[in-house]
Amino acid sequence: MTSKLESAVREEKQNQEFAKKYKADFPILDQQINGKELVYFDNAATTQKPVSVLDAVDNYNRTINANPHRGAHTLSVRATEAYENARAKVRDFINAEKSEEIIFTRNTTESLNLLANSLEALVEEGDEILISVLEHHSNILPWQQLAERKNLKLKYLYPDENYRIPLSELKEKLTEKTKIFSISQMSNVSGVINPVKEMAELAHQIGALVIVDGAQGAPHLKTDVRNLDADFYAFSGHKMLGPMGIGVLYGKKELLEELPPFLKGGGMIEYVKEQDSTYAPLPEKFEAGTPNVEGAVGLEAAVEYLEEIGLDKIKEHELELTEYALKKMKELDYVEIAGPLDLEDRGGIISFNLKDIHSHDLATIVDSEGIAIRSGHHCAQPLMKFYRLNSTGRISFYLYNTKAEVDRFLESLEKVREVFGYGS
Repeated sequence: MTSKLESAVREEKQNQEFAKKYKADFPILDQQINGKELVYFDNAATTQKPVSVLDAVDNYNRTINANPHRGAHTLSVRATEAYENARAKVRDFINAEKSEEIIFTRNTTESLNLLANSLEALVEEGDEILISVLEHHSNILPWQQLAERKNLKLKYLYPDENYRIPLSELKEKLTEKTKIFSISQMSNVSGVINPVKEMAELAHQIGALVIVDGAQGAPHLKTDVRNLDADFYAFSGHKMLGPMGIGVLYGKKELLEELPPFLKGGGMIEYVKEQDSTYAPLPEKFEAGTPNVEGAVGLEAAVEYLEEIGLDKIKEHELELTEYALKKMKELDYVEIAGPLDLEDRGGIISFNLKDIHSHDLATIVDSEGIAIRSGHHCAQPLMKFYRLNSTGRISFYLYNTKAEVDRFLESLEKVREVFGYGS
């Protein structure tokens, strides 16, 4: 009995020390909201930035700022070097083979829209697109529009009673007409991690292109795009300690070379004549206009920060918090959890409701206690409809969160119930 208690105390201390070690790097967290110390549990939407990222962006703007690839002067050359160094860092982060396979975009949404527009050239009437009901709207709407433009069939995968998509469901839905299969690496609602590698293998057997929405995966899971055998992989900087407005689209070089560009203008051309033009080679072909160099520099700094800590350690920390929170929340008979109750193939995201209390009211009241959580449909209305939910509250963890913060959150739930007259 004593050894179990000692083990629990030791784990609690390690959890607190891990977060405390890094929390000091995030100045935004050192503040009070409504007179209470801030607890930030909205990391699935946007993470906060460490000093190293803030400094990298500030230093770029103070000492380098210029258009890359377009000038012979010193600042332009430095901006080009900074931009391409960031590309190389991202290449290594996801283990892409070539820097040309890394396209900088604004975010995951733009990356997926780029694909839905450029892939139009490779599909024909009657072809099928396969996605899942778990998807964020960014991985639904572009495919709806492509299906409408080309008269394609859009099909969905559905989860089982354990909130997970069985491979049998994928095998049943894949056909010789399936040309595009697009799937999230991790659900932003339930936290479920999909078996992307096994799914890609099945999709490739019938010749489908495999697209992975890594918006929730890249910040938390050590991702190797070559091991996954993803044809395309998209993610956002702001969900992994980087700036807003910078995203990444990875694509296999031979596929990117085959696709037409999404946007056209300066920076992505080779020669322009009055009646026709030729395009620049990869990756410039997909990066029209003045790029977000400061965003790329910030993303590079974020990747360096994450790699210094280790994504495996971050994931372990998040799962420890998730296990702790789930155990406590399951003990509360007024809490309804919308997602798996175990730790198998899941990340640090928990969606839930309090009985007879709307999630927006819940979020507003816990905010009065200094605690930031998400509420609503989480840009996943088809999934909400499938679960027969109008909305949920959502907490999501990252490296700077602690079990003590989970305890404060759980105490705030009692405050919510008191406001609505349900207090004990």
